[in-house]
This record gives sequence, C-alpha cells and structure tokens, in this order.
Amino acid sequence: MASTYNRKRPDGRANDALRPVEIIPGFAPYADGSALIKCGNTHVLCTATIEDKVPPFLTGKGRGWVTAEYGMLPRSSPRRIPRERSLESGRTKEIQRMIGRSLRAVVDMRALGERTVLIDCDVIQADGGTRTAGVTGGYVALRQALGKLERVKQVKALPLKGWLAAVSVGLVFGEIRLDLEYQEDSAADVDLNVVMNDHGLFVDLEFAAEGGQPIDLERLNAMLALAGQGIAELIQVQRAALA
Repeated sequence: MASTYNRKRPDGRANDALRPVEIIPGFAPYADGSALIKCGNTHVLCTATIEDKVPPFLTGKGRGWVTAEYGMLPRSSPRRIPRERSLESGRTKEIQRMIGRSLRAVVDMRALGERTVLIDCDVIQADGGTRTAGVTGGYVALRQALGKLERVKQVKALPLKGWLAAVSVGLVFGEIRLDLEYQEDSAADVDLNVVMNDHGLFVDLEFAAEGGQPIDLERLNAMLALAGQGIAELIQVQRAALA
C-alpha cells in the first residue's frame, strides 16, 4: 500500500501500513478450529469449540449461536495481569461481547442448526489491538470449525455469509494511523476499532475521542477508509492461511 503520511512511527511503519501479520491455522490440535494470530508483537491464540446445544432462549427454534470468551495471560504484558478468578472485569466483558457479536454477523444461524460455537481468545503477548486480533483470528478458527461440520455432512453447506476481519485506526499527534501498537494507542486522541466483511460493509465500530478532542465527519471518514484498506489486506492474509 502506498504511503500517505510521512512522520515516522515507533516501529518505522508508514501511517497507512499494517504491522507484520501471520496467521497459523490449526495451532491447537484438540480444538474444532484454531489459529494463532501474530500482529507485530500482539499474539492471540483463538480456538473454536462446537457444542450440540444452544442457550435456553434459542432452544427449539432451529437456530444456532456463536459466542466468545477473552482473556489475557498474566505475563502477556510488561506488568503481570492478575487472573480473573471470579468476576470478569468490565473491559473483559466488553471485548468478548464485541468479538462474539462481530462473528455472529457472518454466520447463517439457521443453517448452523441448534449448535453453539464458542470462540476462546487468549492473549499470549499484548502490544495493542488484542480485540481486533481476536476478531480476525477468531474468524479463522470459526471457519475451520464450521468447515469440519460441512465435511462430516452435519450441515448441508458452510453456514457462513462471507469473510470478516478487524483493525484499529487512531488519531495520534494529529496523524491518522492504522493498526496501533500500544505506545500509539495510549497516546491517541481518537481511537477507533473497525470490523468489516469482505463486501466492504461495516459490522461493528467502537469509537472514542479519548484525548478530549472531537473530530469532524471528514476526518472520521478518512479513518474509516483507511481501516477498510487494512481490513481488505487482513482478509487476504486469512484467505492465504486457509488456502
């Protein structure tokens, strides 16, 4: 992708460049689907588990469900993160809800039938963008698990509506930057997490003017356009990993 901005970033990337991305499918052999996704120094293990049941509110309705759980290993960051032994933090709940609703948007729940797919996203190493990595890697794990159902003819066709990925974009020191690492994320005046499908349609947006500097529509549109370019690249990486 051609460079649009000139100021150097901490890792030397152009402002419109993703971090190096690697997706290793089938990383956890006992899961129904899995992927280790590496986005720079952020590494997340995503696994999918298929259960032949649905939540009570869906019982008997002939529809499936997709949900997600998220967690950070204690030494996934420079400071030890205590294990959440009882109540989950508000941040954890927010992230796993975001991952779950994003992945549900691309699943044909009626074609899935009365089954639940549970996506576990465990952060091994964190340097910003763990939730977006969870969506991108979680989709690969999900697609593998649903492909397994198709291969053993438990579903007539792959119950997916398309591809899905996510990326962060932010306003840092007056510049629009793609795929923020932690140092940039913590300094951003505006932080935006974007989830899109392969048709260029938005699935989920999380926006915050964290620096107390609201932005206008023109700059927001520029951020969304840059996110769309990054997500198109991430979907290419997903396709290549599963080819």
